[in-house]
Amino acid sequence: MNGEEKAKTLFPILPETTGMVRMAAHAEHVDDGHDVEFCGMKVSGILNRSVSKRMHWMAWSINPYRGCEFGCRYCYARYTHEFLAPKDGPAEGQPNFHDPEVFERKIFVKENAAWLLEQELRRLEKQGHITDEIALGTATDPWQPIERRQKVTRSLLEVLARRSGIRLGIVTKSTLIVRDLDLLQEIARKSVLVVHLTITTPDVELARKLEPRAPRPDLRLATVQKLRQAGIIVGVLNSPLLPGITDTMTAIDRMAKLAADHGACFFSANPLFLKPCSRPTYLSFIREHFPDLEPEYARQFQDRDFADKAYAARLSAMVTAICRKHGLNKRAMDSLLSQETAQKIPAAAVRGPAQQRLFG
Repeated sequence: MNGEEKAKTLFPILPETTGMVRMAAHAEHVDDGHDVEFCGMKVSGILNRSVSKRMHWMAWSINPYRGCEFGCRYCYARYTHEFLAPKDGPAEGQPNFHDPEVFERKIFVKENAAWLLEQELRRLEKQGHITDEIALGTATDPWQPIERRQKVTRSLLEVLARRSGIRLGIVTKSTLIVRDLDLLQEIARKSVLVVHLTITTPDVELARKLEPRAPRPDLRLATVQKLRQAGIIVGVLNSPLLPGITDTMTAIDRMAKLAADHGACFFSANPLFLKPCSRPTYLSFIREHFPDLEPEYARQFQDRDFADKAYAARLSAMVTAICRKHGLNKRAMDSLLSQETAQKIPAAAVRGPAQQRLFG
């Protein structure tokens, strides 16, 4: 098994199993953005079964869109567009889905998503699986800019808000999430909801180079505060940690302090996971902005996607100490939703001010 095949087995993003090439070929133009085309995709389902052998959980994932406008240089999900590529190569005038840049240039909007979710949740209820964890945003940001117009994510939240007893975990970089506070509060009232705001660095200049079309980090921190003030359980994912750039004690401590100051309930920081599909884009970023680091990256990721185990262990110990210092709970990596985090937060703390320290 080569590195790419191993990564696809280990990482919990599974492609839809039928007709993806046909769906992409028949997708119709619905909108345009800056150097981006949006097409409507008629999908057969919206819930995908995700299994992580590495992190020991099983759950359902929802990605309202296929592809992501934010263009994060390190994005691990670029390979998902490869499942749209015809075996005999692209037709004339069609994009090459094996080109990692196409992931951020041709975005597919999943049609009838809310109706599909309603039907699938009914089936889960009949099978007794309605309490399985559901992850929203594992391979594309649910609130990327096109969501302002398409509102696919909001339609899905409307379906989830009508139910009780679900376990929903959300991952996003977007400040647009606050638009849907009314639905998030309703979901949190009836079910378990944990929101994860990814903030890779507080450095605005670095963030703009690294995540060119994502909101500024200071705006994301303000979003953490707004969510907490609304009573939502929310934490910061300081991931991925970039070797030689953001993986120092000083850098992680600064990020954790900002997370605590803005009321985050938990904090997590994990090593860079560099899939083969991500390497050209990310290493191009390194060559342009951090050329002195290129030889070390070439050595570290020459024949593997994951960080060295000893290095990962050192980072984990560092994050544990920093979380303790700032009174932040450390997100458990064997739980998709950080269920342990949700259970430890007292009801009074959830209703309290955003600046309140949750863990002593």
